Order: sequence, then structure tokens, then C-alpha cells
Amino acid sequence: MRIISRTTLKKFWQKQRYTDSEQSLKAWYDEAKHATWKTPQDIKNKYRNASFLNNNRIVFNIHGNSYRLVVAIKYDFGICYIRFVGTHKQYDKINAELI
Repeated sequence: MRIISRTTLKKFWQKQRYTDSEQSLKAWYDEAKHATWKTPQDIKNKYRNASFLNNNRIVFNIHGNSYRLVVAIKYDFGICYIRFVGTHKQYDKINAELI
């Protein structure tokens, strides 16, 4: 997959309060970069706890479910757009289907 906006991940893990997320986010990024997701089932096979929302949004639990990562997938183009990364509290304040 081609990952758009890795900078979003980097900015998040560089914040002093969230440095514990760095290794988990880097691991997710590396796995996603080498993946060839063609359907939601391809993702579900690897990430059983991933949540699938409308508008091709997927929510991943990161670092033992301490953080949430929302991406938008364009399966036909092999592109994954990072839309949000944050804590559960921050996630609760967004509309993940529209972000």
C-alpha cells in the first residue's frame, strides 16, 4: 500500500505524552506499506480487531488498544490515507466516517 501522510504519525509519537506509541505506529506503518489490501477482508485477516466504518474508513487499535488510528482506503489504487491518530478520548470527539 502507498501510505499518505506518515508525518501525521510522526508528529503524534513525537509529542511527549505519546512517545510510547512510536514503536507500535512504526510497526503498523511497516506492515501496511508492504501489504496488498484489495478488500476489507484482507485487512480483517491480519487485524482481527480492526473496525470497518462507512466511507472506507478503518479504525485500528494501536499499542495494546491505548490509541486509535483511522485510515481511509482506496483499494483500487492501493492507497491508504492516514486521517487521525489519537487517544480513545480524542477519538470519541471526532466523526471517524467524515474525518
